[in-house]
Amino acid sequence: MKITEVESVYLRIPDLDAERCDGTQDTLMIRIHTDEGIFGYGEVDSVPLVAKACIDAPPSHSIATGLRSLLIGENPLEIDRLWDKMYRGTIYFGRGGPAMHAMSGIDMALWDIAGKKAGRPVSEMLGGTYRSKLKAYASSLMPDTIEEAVRLAGQFVEEGYKAMKFGWGPIGRDEKFDEQQVRAIRETVGADIDIMIDGGLVWDLKGALRMAEVYEKYGVFWLEEPLHPENLADYKELSRRTTLRVAGGEQESGVTAFRRLIEEGGHDIVQPDLGRCGGLTEGKRIAYMAHERHKLVVPHAFKTGILVAASTHFAASIPNGFMIEHTASTSPLARELVSEKITFKDGYVHVPDRPGLGITVDEAVVEKYRVN
Repeated sequence: MKITEVESVYLRIPDLDAERCDGTQDTLMIRIHTDEGIFGYGEVDSVPLVAKACIDAPPSHSIATGLRSLLIGENPLEIDRLWDKMYRGTIYFGRGGPAMHAMSGIDMALWDIAGKKAGRPVSEMLGGTYRSKLKAYASSLMPDTIEEAVRLAGQFVEEGYKAMKFGWGPIGRDEKFDEQQVRAIRETVGADIDIMIDGGLVWDLKGALRMAEVYEKYGVFWLEEPLHPENLADYKELSRRTTLRVAGGEQESGVTAFRRLIEEGGHDIVQPDLGRCGGLTEGKRIAYMAHERHKLVVPHAFKTGILVAASTHFAASIPNGFMIEHTASTSPLARELVSEKITFKDGYVHVPDRPGLGITVDEAVVEKYRVN
């Protein structure tokens, strides 16, 4: 089998609001063609057109080469070797950032091809399915009003979720309002639902410590990214001084960065985004490195059904995976791009047993939102 084409397809809703921290408004979809007629799909979580340039750019020299030109004619089943070839071919401008993000989507598509060729789901291809279902948490931006937060929390409970996360939005503007929000959410959902808060990088150490005390009172399951991702010393101090689980890592790429996150930052839960961290290949290395250090892994997956599917297979295939992010975004890209949805029932998603990622991309949606 040979790769005949690597497509990077920019999808964008027409009313994109760049002031919102919402990655479901646009995306970069990867579609890899083979000479056997098997297609593989992946997704990149980055600035789409920047990552697209890393794929489409013609060669400059031996260690500064666009990813497409590195892959044409290669065997898509040699995934580890191709990961290394992409890493070495972009080392002059990569080793992280958009080049690694672009590699991530390509790697995802290669695993999709491998599973389809073998007639097996990606979770099996990654080494085995530890669990056939995973607890799913509803993931939403924090509303601007308490009334809307209460409405959303109640909606998630009615839909069957046993966990939910609210983040960004007004968080960090007013500590009293932040407490009112989380108190209202807890009163709405009761004691048995997990609540997580994504701080959106808004506090310094002292602010994060004050809010950690507040969130402890309301049984918050984890506090995600309250500090800047490079502020590892203060993350370590925060982890030492709070009973809350501290989560983070969606901005990181590569196992070395995640090792620093754990060893220097003291994070309890690491959150690689498979559309950014190096794909499923590097994601598995990250997960097992974290497992050796007795840390849990919950992949970040605030994109379309492509990334959600890849993340579900990934979390099911590692010993320290137990939960999956389920975006509540109403963006048509999040809701409509994948027509064969992952089954959600009674608070859990069920890992697809179909070959590859187990998804069907709706080409009509691709054409509707494609930006050439």
